[in-house]
Amino acid sequence: MQKLLLILASVVLMALTNDKPAYLLYDKNGKEAAYRDLLKASSQADVIFFGELHNNPICHWLQIQLTKDLFAAQGGNLILAAEMFETDNQLILNEFLAGQVKESNFEREAKLWDNYATDYKPLVNFAKANRLPFVATNVPRRYASMVASGGLAALEQLEPAAKALVAPLPIQVDLELPGYKNMLAMMGGHGGTGSNIVLAQAIKDATMAHQIAQAWQKGKKLIHFNGAYHSDNYEGIIWYLKKYKPEIQIATITSVEQETVEKLAPETKGKADFIICIPADMTKTY
Repeated sequence: MQKLLLILASVVLMALTNDKPAYLLYDKNGKEAAYRDLLKASSQADVIFFGELHNNPICHWLQIQLTKDLFAAQGGNLILAAEMFETDNQLILNEFLAGQVKESNFEREAKLWDNYATDYKPLVNFAKANRLPFVATNVPRRYASMVASGGLAALEQLEPAAKALVAPLPIQVDLELPGYKNMLAMMGGHGGTGSNIVLAQAIKDATMAHQIAQAWQKGKKLIHFNGAYHSDNYEGIIWYLKKYKPEIQIATITSVEQETVEKLAPETKGKADFIICIPADMTKTY
């Protein structure tokens, strides 16, 4: 009997050792969740924030899977939107989606991220194939750079056509929000260049929120892809979106990497409605 128990224990141990999940999903309380739970919550929300780790393939695979499943349920009522496209690229993005310009022209002339081909092209092509709108939400990087150098006042110099690419001015910034406060701490505290870099982050968050608020309509569902830090702890973009459209129902997803995924780290709990926990040694896309 004892020998049988030892054999059974060895089999169980071997099974556990051989089981290497690519990710585990948790709810905001740290309780293990299933993909169907995430899909259900997403289906009940107006706007879904998918906070990614930019170079993580599991994030990008789940993004396209969730998009496909939401489209199956929502059809043409689905809107895609992303941080990875800047507002001054909306025109060429629309032209490509409508089949008016060649893919080669779009990819050469748009300001695409280096990992576009592997990580975001599947989403754009899915939108194109299914005639879905895709919203470029991020502030043009040159304006974020202006703020990082000269503060928010630098934006007042812009011409009206340029201001249309940015969230409405003046932009309110709460430097006491924990996310911004932590950024300031990493920059060495209040004042000077550190504060301006946080303000540059805020202009990105505010512009993304404004673009989402403009694109969303009642009866539609919008999924927004962004770096996790832009929506973690229901701050960043979400803080601004609640000011622009307080009635919008929001669901949030974040992504984290851990050495082991079998238990969520305590400090990660509460960051989002759902947390994708991925092994830290997962292959990277760049």
